[in-house]
Parts: sequence; structure tokens; C-alpha cells
Amino acid sequence: MNIKQIDLSTHVDRVKRKTRPWKSIIALLLAIAAAVISHRASHNKSTFVYLSDQANQFVGYGTAALFLVFGSTATYGLAGKSRELLEPKTGPAHAAIVRYAILLTGGFTTLLITLVLFGVPVSQLVLGGALTTVFVSIAAQQALGNVFAGLVLVFARPFRVGDAIRLRAGALGGTIDGIVTDIGITYVRFNTDGSVMSVPNSQVLNAVVGPIPPEPDEEKPPIVADGRSGPPGGPEQPQPRPAGPT
Repeated sequence: MNIKQIDLSTHVDRVKRKTRPWKSIIALLLAIAAAVISHRASHNKSTFVYLSDQANQFVGYGTAALFLVFGSTATYGLAGKSRELLEPKTGPAHAAIVRYAILLTGGFTTLLITLVLFGVPVSQLVLGGALTTVFVSIAAQQALGNVFAGLVLVFARPFRVGDAIRLRAGALGGTIDGIVTDIGITYVRFNTDGSVMSVPNSQVLNAVVGPIPPEPDEEKPPIVADGRSGPPGGPEQPQPRPAGPT
């Protein structure tokens, strides 16, 4: 009974993975259709039937909201599917970067088109967004530095997941030995004697990276010969017994 339940759950997961890209594609097509209808309704152009100005405005706002929902769903689904397809081939780090890029690009595009469909003046928002981006980038300079350092580590590949490496830098307080378990967008995680340590990408990029050197062989203590034993490694020599009473 338990084996059948496990097989059924595995089959359901497989079906979900197969249907997920189709859901994203359908959501993308619905988003495009909603954007077209909203644009035509906002310009008082008849789509299928003749409507009044108030009805066109209602249709335009409603389809603009639907575009936001369908566009966000398609962006999230396509980003997740791209990560699933690329992770076995390029590794989790590259797949995560592609996923983040699709999410940022798709989310920004969806938001921008939604504002245009609602009739919001985008030029003023773009200017205000540029100024806000400058202030945010100054405030989040360290976080952005970790992100760009993560991109450099991913493309330069000084090490890979599963490598046993040693980091040496003054900011790290000496050296860190461990096995790389994950290369994220902001942190690199190491397994150091059973505990997981997260190091910022900027510090890893500024550190000296190399393999863990082999441990030197332990020197064997010298064998000291006493009066009862022979040469080192030789058999023990018998000693004469004292003469007893006759």
C-alpha cells in the first residue's frame, strides 16, 4: 500500500512538472490578449462590440489588471522552469542567475506595461525611478558589491561546488578550510567540520583561494633501546639470571 502511494505521488509530481510550462505559456498568451484589449479600449476603439466611453474605460482598467496578474504568473513560471532546465547542465549557480534575470526583467516589463495601460505618465516615473535607484544603490552598496562579486565568481569559476578549498584573507581573520556546498548570489557556503559557514561573495573574491594542502606525515618517535632489549626492531635478548644457592 505504501509503495503504491509513493508511486502515485511521484506520478503526480511528474505530471505537474510537465504541465507547468504550458500554464506559463497560456498565462503569457492571456496577458498579451489582455494588453491588446486594454489598449484598444483605452483609445475608444471597438474590440468585438460597440461600447460607450464609460464601458470602454471599465474594460480597459479591468483588462489592465488581468494583464498584471497573467504577466506576473507567466514570469514566475517561466523563471522557475528555466532554472529546472539549466540546473542539471550549468549548475545551480548559473541557473539561479538566469532565474533572477528573468524575474527582474519580466517583473519590470510587466509593471511598466501595466502603468502604461492605466494611463500613468511613465516618463516622470522613469525619472523619479532613476533618482531613487541612485540613492538606493548608494545605501545598498555592500549588498550590490556581493551580487557583482557573485557574478564574477560564477563566470570566473575559481572553484566549484564540492571542492575542498582554503580561503586566506585578513578580513576573514586568518584561514578558512571547508568544502564548497553552494555558490549563491550573495554568499558562498562552506561545510567546515560538520558546520555550515556563509561567507560574503565580496570577501571570497578578495581572498587568496587554493586547495587545502595535505597534512604532513606525523614523525614516528625514535625507539630507545634499554638494557633488556637488543637493537631497534630486533628480538629481545635473554639476560643471564643470578646464581641461586647451591
